[in-house]
Amino acid sequence: MANIGFRIYADFKRPSPDLVEKFRDFATSNVSDNMNRFGCLDWRLKPVNKAGDVRLLGTAFTVKTRGADNLLVHKAIDMAASGDVIVIDAQGDTPNAILGEIMCRYAATRGIRGFIVNGMIRDKAALSLMENFVVYALGAVPKGPYKDGPGEINVPIACGSDVIVNPGDIIVGDEDGVVVIRPDEAEELFAKTKATMAKEAEIFRQIEAGKYDRAWVDATLSAKGCEIIAKQNK
Repeated sequence: MANIGFRIYADFKRPSPDLVEKFRDFATSNVSDNMNRFGCLDWRLKPVNKAGDVRLLGTAFTVKTRGADNLLVHKAIDMAASGDVIVIDAQGDTPNAILGEIMCRYAATRGIRGFIVNGMIRDKAALSLMENFVVYALGAVPKGPYKDGPGEINVPIACGSDVIVNPGDIIVGDEDGVVVIRPDEAEELFAKTKATMAKEAEIFRQIEAGKYDRAWVDATLSAKGCEIIAKQNK
């Protein structure tokens, strides 16, 4: 009989590393724009790394745990593969930290690229200085976790938003936040986002040259029926 709520799925299908790496230089804002503004995890999940060092890219390895408990997170670190991002739904619990410096240092030696925690972390100062390892969380608190379970590994989870994270999804994170990409949509999304980046670069050139055309603003207002009044009657 299945022990619902306390089980581990040992394996899942991962996208190819080449497909994941295509999103290396993309801003999360541009990726999300090409998902019609969907795909973003909760805005409260903030990176603890120092500014300028926030770049997270990898394959989602998911964990669902009850608040204040990290037994399944420890197991996830032992199971995850190099290039994975461990995404933890700790139910948004805030009294206890789910992980800290020891766990992150060990995870980094295994090639894990970072953590996303719908909950709290501790040792924030130390984690902020880690290189090539990014941690997102709701915040920091000194109170540690317990190790009792239950929980599940490699099941669909949600991190405080309506975005479902499946094991094997592509995770892209920067200082703005995190977006989640389904592998079967990644090639099309890559092409669209690449075009967006090129368009944005051209806009930057126009701005610097003083030739940025803003006619679209008034055109849009007119099309939507906005009335522009030249002088207000008093």
